[in-house]
Amino acid sequence: MAGLHNVIIRAITTEKSELLRAEQNVFVFEVAKTSNKVQIRQAIESAFGVKVLDVRTLRVRGKYRRFGARSGLGSEWKKAYVRVADGQTPNFQ
Repeated sequence: MAGLHNVIIRAITTEKSELLRAEQNVFVFEVAKTSNKVQIRQAIESAFGVKVLDVRTLRVRGKYRRFGARSGLGSEWKKAYVRVADGQTPNFQ
């Protein structure tokens, strides 16, 4: 696995992720498919300067899509739910 800066791909902002952020202090990220929970924790802590309490991961399967007369399968990706300590917020800018 490459350096920790290659673990985090992007932050996910949806209605569900914003509810989790407001109620439980949980942030959602798309991460590299080969990364594990320890690498995700280290990458979040070093990139955003927050204390990570819990990391939950899941694999999101690709969706079947139609492109006109053709059909295809979207790419799989990995999602991480990261709970940070109370009062701390990662700065995404």
